[in-house]
Amino acid sequence: MATFLYRLGRTAFRRRRLVVLLWAVGLGAVGAGAAKAPAAGDDGTSFMPGIEAQNAFDLIGERFPGSDADGAVARIVFIAPEGQKVTAAGNRAAIDTLVEEAAGQSQVARAVGPFQAGAVSEDGSTAYATVSYKVAAGDLTDADKQALEKVVDEARDAGLTVETGGTALATQPAAGGAGEAIGIGLAAVVLLITFGSVAAAGLPLLTAVIGVGISMCTILALGSAYGLSMTTGTLASMLGLAVGIDYALLVVSRYREERANGHEPREAAGIATGTAGSAVVFAGLTVVIALAGLSVIGVPMLTKMGLCAAGAVVLAVLVALTLVPALLGMWPDAVLSRKARRRPAGRSAGAGGNGGTRWARFVLRRPVTVLLAGVVGLGVLALPAADLQMGMPGAEAKPVSSTERRAYDALAEGFGAGFNGPLTVVADVRGAADPKAAAATIAERIEGTDGVVSVSPAQFNPAGDAALLSVVPSTGPSDETTKDLVQTIRAERPALEEGTGATFEVTGSTAMNIDVAQALQDALVPYLIVIVLLSLVLLTVVFRSVLVPVKAAFGFLLSVLASLGAVVAVFQWGWGAELLGVEQAGPIMSLMPVFLVGIVFGLAMDYEVFLVARMREAYVHGERAPQAVVTGFRHSARVVTAAAVIMIAVFSGFIGAGESMIKTIGFGLAVAVLFDAFVVRMAFVPAVLALLGDKAWWLPRWLDRILPRVDVEGAGLSRVPAAQDPTGTGTRPQEPART
Repeated sequence: MATFLYRLGRTAFRRRRLVVLLWAVGLGAVGAGAAKAPAAGDDGTSFMPGIEAQNAFDLIGERFPGSDADGAVARIVFIAPEGQKVTAAGNRAAIDTLVEEAAGQSQVARAVGPFQAGAVSEDGSTAYATVSYKVAAGDLTDADKQALEKVVDEARDAGLTVETGGTALATQPAAGGAGEAIGIGLAAVVLLITFGSVAAAGLPLLTAVIGVGISMCTILALGSAYGLSMTTGTLASMLGLAVGIDYALLVVSRYREERANGHEPREAAGIATGTAGSAVVFAGLTVVIALAGLSVIGVPMLTKMGLCAAGAVVLAVLVALTLVPALLGMWPDAVLSRKARRRPAGRSAGAGGNGGTRWARFVLRRPVTVLLAGVVGLGVLALPAADLQMGMPGAEAKPVSSTERRAYDALAEGFGAGFNGPLTVVADVRGAADPKAAAATIAERIEGTDGVVSVSPAQFNPAGDAALLSVVPSTGPSDETTKDLVQTIRAERPALEEGTGATFEVTGSTAMNIDVAQALQDALVPYLIVIVLLSLVLLTVVFRSVLVPVKAAFGFLLSVLASLGAVVAVFQWGWGAELLGVEQAGPIMSLMPVFLVGIVFGLAMDYEVFLVARMREAYVHGERAPQAVVTGFRHSARVVTAAAVIMIAVFSGFIGAGESMIKTIGFGLAVAVLFDAFVVRMAFVPAVLALLGDKAWWLPRWLDRILPRVDVEGAGLSRVPAAQDPTGTGTRPQEPART
């Protein structure tokens, strides 16, 4: 591995113009493809196959042809001026005009006004109209949305307060823009402080932006064919930028080190790519494993996000291995500090100590104290995770400045908290002797259930073998009582089926969110086990050790549980939520814990490989175990620290997003990197290695024989032939290796 990457780095350095040209052409090609590609629409796949709510949703589409169960819906809420009622003549005329004009739009399937549907609150202050579209929300054109906004504005001009809920005009959560700009700006500052060179700071930023640009353009170009969107690419954008900077940072840092040790530019680029590049390959591989593993959860959207992000990470690795050494070839001395450029050729910078050295020696002197402090501290932070409640925040989690949130609040005030989360019951009455009587019995039994406010009359399909009921609970869609109500209604099914010959299933957005949350919660532990086992296998191959991978996996569990605890404390319990602009505390987004586990696993293994690979390299070349820890910190602590700060900066940039989903992901990932890099990797890891000593690198002989040798520590570079060593030093003597 190291030898191959060494040659790749030297080749990229030598043929730098060709390499840069190929990357530029690639960026231009995918950019042109993205510009010409049609906009991505709904791919029509189920959100999560196998759960009851999805099965019922599919049954509605099958039994009620043309109902457009997945079509966009706009719920327009009317609030009369203080002291008036919506039933007043002027207000009623304005509402009827809006409904009539909305019904005339080309993509509208039907528009039902409040006076036809009886959708007026008891006090007459609030009413709502429902506008149903023939197409999904993602397929609505700007013209369709503008037409709806126009009629809403006309009703407002008549003196009514009008807010719009539903999916038709809902803003889609997406990262980018200001969040990425803030992250890039903070990363630039960190790199400039770390390297003391504008060129050295700018090169990782430039290559990361190129990698993210190619990734996002590819997603847009393939969006229509594979149902990808900018939302799907959110994770790819965040991770691609973060790891792209980190991987380039590692290679540039090693290049500077080799130049300081007296190697000429091309040789330094080769060694940097062979050693740091090996760490980048395996660090990237761990991230890809974690992201690709999201496909086993069974959520198509999650699978797409994971695979898109994995593709972005692969691009970041390729950029670090080819484009970075090529750009180093363009400006071989620009990335060096002024001090290094003034140093006479061939003079080594020496092996003096630094902050990493001092910290490592401190931990080696007090390993038990440091270990206990880290484990206890993270353990305390992890305690709130035991109270994790998963759900899918809706309009109630949006900013109060949004019309969706105001519509939600108005409906809750006028019609009750449960009105915003009605349950849809689809009754299959094919086996009933009297379908209408069976549907009526089901409706009567459900209406008598505690927690149900009302049940609508049964609406039959043309074939008469299925009926729809709308059930309004007494509590809001994210309330735990509503979840219990759904389970109670479903528990009544066997008795009703036996008595009527008909059966039913519960769906609707509220039931869908409940089922998805439960399914993801059930999948979380198995997914965690799978990626931990994969990490043990991969790190055993990389480090040729049994205990080092176990230590890495345990540290990962500590950091991910502590970060989950922090997310629960802020977004579910509301501790300090106002400081982050969280409008309303509540259940954690269902996808968030799975995202957190997968992404933090990949990033944790990144830092593990960055740091421990250098310790392994020193150990293999003859240093004793304690000294190898110090050497690893001397060379890698600053890089890992800078990489972690950059990650935190990039993820923190998304905390300012208006959408709760993006805000939660940004916060969770930022604190996870903070805990993992600065507590686990910088304290827990050296403390454990100090206590284990030489035993940390023990590997049974039988396992040593069957494991492939990947040479991540670059031992094979000492056997490079003289013909490939332009410094003229010939074959570098190999230092004694430990077994």
